[in-house]
Amino acid sequence: MKLNELTAHEILQGFQAKTITPDSVYQCLQETIQNKDKKIHAYAHSADPAITPKAMDGKYPIPIAIKDNICIKDYLTTCSSRILEGFRPPYDATVITKLKDSGSIILGHANMDEFAFGSSTESSYYGVTRNPWNLDCVPGGSSGGSAAAVAAHEAIWALGSDTGGSIRQPASFCGVVGLKPTYGRVSRYGLIAFASSLDQIGPITKDVEDCALLLNLIAGHDEKDSTSANLPVPDFTRALTKDVKNIKIGIPKEYFIDGMDAEVKDSVLAAIEHLKGHGAQFIDISLPHTEYAVATYYILATAEASSNLARYDGVQYGLRCQPQQQRRTPIIDMYEETRDQGFGAEAKRRIMLGTYALSSGYYDAYYLKAQKVRTLIKKDFDEAFRSCDAIITPTAPTTAFKIGEKTSDPLSMYLSDIYTISVNLAGIPALSIPCGFSKNGLPIGLQIMGKPFDEEMLFRIAHTYEQGTEWHKRKVVL
Repeated sequence: MKLNELTAHEILQGFQAKTITPDSVYQCLQETIQNKDKKIHAYAHSADPAITPKAMDGKYPIPIAIKDNICIKDYLTTCSSRILEGFRPPYDATVITKLKDSGSIILGHANMDEFAFGSSTESSYYGVTRNPWNLDCVPGGSSGGSAAAVAAHEAIWALGSDTGGSIRQPASFCGVVGLKPTYGRVSRYGLIAFASSLDQIGPITKDVEDCALLLNLIAGHDEKDSTSANLPVPDFTRALTKDVKNIKIGIPKEYFIDGMDAEVKDSVLAAIEHLKGHGAQFIDISLPHTEYAVATYYILATAEASSNLARYDGVQYGLRCQPQQQRRTPIIDMYEETRDQGFGAEAKRRIMLGTYALSSGYYDAYYLKAQKVRTLIKKDFDEAFRSCDAIITPTAPTTAFKIGEKTSDPLSMYLSDIYTISVNLAGIPALSIPCGFSKNGLPIGLQIMGKPFDEEMLFRIAHTYEQGTEWHKRKVVL
């Protein structure tokens, strides 16, 4: 097996045994990126970092891909949007500081849907990312570049961000493990905001043990983030016990409905039977406000996006476009031209939707009502977790769809996140793990949801399932 195909924990064992060096792993990855990424386009901006003695001597000198909305000091960070053309942050995101302190080697910024607006990584200014399992299909989004890089062995592991499923859905489509931590578990300082009450940084990895290791590195309280939870961080690897006896897992009836792909349903039900065989107890539950989640999300998320993206005006950083002719005042003309040229179609759509929802006369009818429904969705989970320790659902209703299949139908695209959105609205953690493959050879994901700050339960269940199956061992062949 090539070095780039190893998991992080296998590489760490090789470092300890002195059979592998950080330089050899890094060089193997660079060769892989050069040979493969023209087909996949997992990276928006590749890096060529000098492997410093500090990195070599660090505890975790593992090469990592970083989503293009996480700030790296003096390194091109654009959210895969033209409007941030040339932007190099003057500071590191807190997760980057933690990774650098551990000795991590940054491979580059992974491609993404522009400003994380999408479920397919087709809206990037830098071009479409392709699914390594089938180059005609999308890798999911918006963290599609991060998931594709890990699946194609162009990175050992990666960071993504999840606002409505943007880690878990691409993890499902690309056959890797993706975790959306509890809101507040990982600092958002240095994450370029989409929707501030929903965004969360999380790991994308080849297996569950790597996911626990990477969360160990990035989790923890941060005074720079006012929403960061001041709670102790456990060693998540201790939860990898392969023991789920007497754990109660809920199956929500609202997630197993008509329209779900039959192969997805069969794979998830088979995973449930597998866990039953290891002693887990399953109960039927209801999350009655699930049907309102998509509508609620696309009011709240677009409203927050409209507010957050107002800062991109061509004045202080990024793209600045001068109009060809004066229409109003020079400064207003410059604002309009810059935003018109800098934002893509999906970004413009979401800005307009959010601005409308926040506008006078519509705030109470849309935004305020959506906030109330969000509270009801959270109460559904609070009630469910009184009778169970975790909840299992599909990650996505289908396997990866074809490139271009949904770009002309935004609503169809939005519905591809129907099983992941509620988690962000409730602020709870959720993990996607491979649980099968379709007849066409495309991965299928199993989603495990947990109580707030109980990522350990997710790892415990996921690791038990993973160690009894072979799905995570399948390799992409390109």
